[in-house]
Amino acid sequence: MSGTTAGPTGTVHAAGAVVWKLVDGKVRVLLVHRTQHKDVTIPKGKVDPGETLPETAAREIAEETGFAVDLGAPLGTVEYTLPNGRPKVVHYWSAEVDPGAAERHSYEANGEILALEWVPLAKAAKHLTYEHDADILERFAAQVEAGHARTFALVVLRHGKAMPPEQWDGPDHTRPLLHRGIEQSASVARGIAAYGPEKLVTSTAARCLSTIAPTAAVTGLDIRVTASLSQDAYRADGEAVRRVVAKRLAKRRTSVLCSHGPVIPQIIEAAAELGGVSSVTRDLRRSASLGTGDYSVLHFALESDRPWLVAVETHEAPV
Repeated sequence: MSGTTAGPTGTVHAAGAVVWKLVDGKVRVLLVHRTQHKDVTIPKGKVDPGETLPETAAREIAEETGFAVDLGAPLGTVEYTLPNGRPKVVHYWSAEVDPGAAERHSYEANGEILALEWVPLAKAAKHLTYEHDADILERFAAQVEAGHARTFALVVLRHGKAMPPEQWDGPDHTRPLLHRGIEQSASVARGIAAYGPEKLVTSTAARCLSTIAPTAAVTGLDIRVTASLSQDAYRADGEAVRRVVAKRLAKRRTSVLCSHGPVIPQIIEAAAELGGVSSVTRDLRRSASLGTGDYSVLHFALESDRPWLVAVETHEAPV
């Protein structure tokens, strides 16, 4: 998944989320009544230039509802044609909010959103104006039914564009980011932060440390450094990498691993194996072949006897 709002005649990309809470064991979802459109829909909005889709989703939820959310597993896309004839693609995630925080939440009508409404999931589709929104709720209901609504994530980030080895006189691990790499690192930080990471782990290489620094600045998290994720420590058996991944999954908290092109396939392989995946999917293959500055997000079911892998998504650096 990747995209930006295209030019005057191109596809418009947008992002949003099914915001939900659990009350007395029942799921309720948040619908928005839009002022100008006079409709009832799922909160969403267009991608701003320079954003990744997860950043857009989190930003739009905050702007339209006032809730600061951490994104859960993706719910796919819907596509339709705008009145002006342009195609539009909207990307969705699920996003849980604490019921106590929702109860205390106050909202004032404005020029964009007239009102917010919490509706039982089983009845929400009847309140919606658009059939494609009902499709998204049906996908979310399937997540709930499967026990996959609550998840944590492993975010795998490849370092930004670095100085080529042939142009660097020092040790490989000291190679710095190029200006493009610095821009890439900054451009993905808020998108990664949209998943609510609680741990940042990186290779010892300077290019990885510089890549994850903007994410640390946005989240306020400290950076943990490990040689196990470094290219210098690469071993074909991948055992050291597997131990790092196993530890992170055992914690069942969203974390970010920043590493190198040769190491990332080992991270993905270990995550898939530990997550109970028996066959390699197209999404897993894509997540293992990241370009510089790109990141993949692997979602694991939180409330299960083991961290089952339930969804994979990949995002390109927008610069």
